[in-house]
Amino acid sequence: MNWRDLISAKRFGMEEFHKHREENRSEFQRDYDRLVFSAPFRRLQNKTQVFPLPGSIFVHNRLTHSLEVSCVGRSLGNDVAKGLLSKHPDLHDSYISEIGAIVSAACMAHDLGNPPFGHSGEKAISTYFSEGNGIKLKEKLEPNEWEDIIHFEGNANAFRLLTHQFEGRRKGGFAMTYSTLASIVKYPFSSSLAGKKSKFGFFITEEEDFKRIATELGIICLNENPLKFARHPLVYLVEAADDICYQMMDIEDAHKLKILTTEETKELLMGYFGEDRLIHMNETMKIVSDTNEQIAYLRSSVIGLLIKECTNVFLENEDSILAGTFNGSLIKHISQKPKEAYEHCEAVSFKKIYRSGDVLDIELAGFNVISTLIELFIAAVTSPEKAYSQLLINRMSDQYNVNAPTLYGKIQAVLDYISGMTDVYALDLYRKIKGNSLPAV
Repeated sequence: MNWRDLISAKRFGMEEFHKHREENRSEFQRDYDRLVFSAPFRRLQNKTQVFPLPGSIFVHNRLTHSLEVSCVGRSLGNDVAKGLLSKHPDLHDSYISEIGAIVSAACMAHDLGNPPFGHSGEKAISTYFSEGNGIKLKEKLEPNEWEDIIHFEGNANAFRLLTHQFEGRRKGGFAMTYSTLASIVKYPFSSSLAGKKSKFGFFITEEEDFKRIATELGIICLNENPLKFARHPLVYLVEAADDICYQMMDIEDAHKLKILTTEETKELLMGYFGEDRLIHMNETMKIVSDTNEQIAYLRSSVIGLLIKECTNVFLENEDSILAGTFNGSLIKHISQKPKEAYEHCEAVSFKKIYRSGDVLDIELAGFNVISTLIELFIAAVTSPEKAYSQLLINRMSDQYNVNAPTLYGKIQAVLDYISGMTDVYALDLYRKIKGNSLPAV
């Protein structure tokens, strides 16, 4: 792969209007702005990141997480762009300097497809079909359609949300640039290759769209059937920004919620640094006496270190990344001390944060709410002649094609609707359907 092909300002769905613009606000900055002003992005403020929402102590939601990932992604992209231009002076007349803007926009969009209730929402959708009442639909679907729904994945759903022409909407969905769209797809292969991890990059309805984008950008095709591509190189930077932020911010939130003590939190964050740096950091913390500010200082120091580490890994492995042979994430290849500290943080987070009572409670609630909504709405769209079905269908926006000619299309319409809900909306709808909450009379 080569950088001149990989970075393109051509817009998906608006190819016939493509032309080179000489403006201060680049096409990639337009992507970022378009996302900020979109309804799906606003809805992220009421979607769970890890801890339940709302609460008396402010913790991260999907929106604040996405904003922070975008900031880190911009720094990573800018630092990588400087490094690439230093290595390849001949690229000064290319779009290389825009990498920071592309990665920043992709980071803003990376969680748009996530359903309510965090990652448990994805699991709830998948297991409704693989283990729940939805299993009876298997014989009515094609094998590749079945693979899509039993591996339901927020990343693939984000690509669909950004590219699909929903009813009454314009061609190309959000009409994002090719490079921004490609930078979002962490798992550039079809659901039949998802395996036990349930990771894939596009539903069969968007497979040809991704193939068109990948071919235009010169991304290496690794397999035709089932379809599998190498990653667009900037995916590694989006992934690194996400890895850095969720690890650091979950630890900071856990400290605020007193799941981790101040001593535990400081130990985790200071484990990234050698003796010389620790002396300086301890001196700084003597000046800053507020405990939360001390933790914020340590967190920002770790983020700065990890940005530098991941930038170095990317630049050192540029050839294998462009060849499509680089394995794993950037964070897995950083130098020994920060790598050990990061892995220690992962282990502690899994044990003390992700298995905490509050987190498990929202997972349990999410499973029940989402499974019930899927059951009712699939019954409605498959039997629309019933009176109760019509009541439910009338709750859905006209943008969702409940009259799709295939069962798979109808299921997709339901999943589009439910995955776009906020936690609050899903819970409120669930209560109303169950008769536990009625409008004021």
